[in-house]
Amino acid sequence: MKISLSNKIVFIVLFALLFSHTEMTAQCAMCRAVLESEANQDTAKGINDGILYLMVFPYILIGGVLFFIYRFYKTR
Repeated sequence: MKISLSNKIVFIVLFALLFSHTEMTAQCAMCRAVLESEANQDTAKGINDGILYLMVFPYILIGGVLFFIYRFYKTR
């Protein structure tokens, strides 16, 4: 099986996106203001982690749909 250059580029880009890590904060301005005013920052970290957790699922769903569309057209 010969892998074309475009497939290699797609693989490299996907690999870089999946395994690159940056710290993100996903709170709105009002949530951040309320949570930063508290003395205990554990609540703020928990809220931020929950927002990031919920943000992942739409990307997984869209990726799955695109994968099945790609596979459908590839087999035709």
